[in-house]
Amino acid sequence: MNIDGLIAATYAPMKEDKSLNLDVISKYGKYLKNNNVKGAFINGTTGDFTSLSTEERKQIVDAWAANKPDDFYLINHVGHTSLEVAMDLTRHSADKVDAIATLAPYYFKLPTIEHLVSFCAQIAACAPNVPFYYYHIPVLTAADFSMLKFLELASKEIPNLAGIKFTNNNLIDFKYCKDYKNGAYNILFGVDEVYLAGLPFGANGWVGSTYNHLGPLYTEIYHAFLNNDNNRAASLQEKSMKFVDVLNARGGYNGAAKSFMKVLGIDCGPSRFPHTTLSDAQLKEVVEEMKALGIMEYVGRV
Repeated sequence: MNIDGLIAATYAPMKEDKSLNLDVISKYGKYLKNNNVKGAFINGTTGDFTSLSTEERKQIVDAWAANKPDDFYLINHVGHTSLEVAMDLTRHSADKVDAIATLAPYYFKLPTIEHLVSFCAQIAACAPNVPFYYYHIPVLTAADFSMLKFLELASKEIPNLAGIKFTNNNLIDFKYCKDYKNGAYNILFGVDEVYLAGLPFGANGWVGSTYNHLGPLYTEIYHAFLNNDNNRAASLQEKSMKFVDVLNARGGYNGAAKSFMKVLGIDCGPSRFPHTTLSDAQLKEVVEEMKALGIMEYVGRV
């Protein structure tokens, strides 16, 4: 399997009482596809998986599987501090999604990379016919191992290993993973703010939160890169960086960015603790600031 293009790390849509609002998902999927997004990475960091119950995570999988657009990838993140729960989530979604992913346990830290491979292998084995991705995000898991070494070990232990969701700024390790066994594994780049930096290293698949909002912007960055218009590509990438800065200044990026979806016509509702939910007045301020920065012309359209 080789997933390419932009994959949005999606939000868990909620009602005002912070229960799930699964009715939004059909419109959400159509919106993403209309803005050149090729798939959804559900129940991940952006989707606040740590704030959801196991049953809620299953309900989100069921809703996306029933409502995803045609020719649209669906990757379910099943990671958990409990291996047993992660395995249960994997078995539940095995016949519903295009791929499974997991990050490392993030409370009791893994002492060695061999422990990580064993953890992943036991999860992947619960859906042996489904492509498996390791979700590398060491800033949150503290599992800061060489991903090249992971591929060397995991490729022998996980028959359905498809690749890595590589959410780390280490472009050297990223490049080595891209080249491993002549590009045998699908390495999805996961740091939106340096999307452009990954292109010379062969990045051709991406998973990130800002692809919910700025699909048209990244399409323009990619075209500028292909046309060797480096100044334009860098200028557009800066807009992505400023987008994150503006929202991060409103009590934290995760909750503010989820709130911003309302501006784009996809109301994902409030965020659960500890994330902030922006008021309509705050969203109006955000829009004005982004207009001044020339960002609003590149946001997604319903």
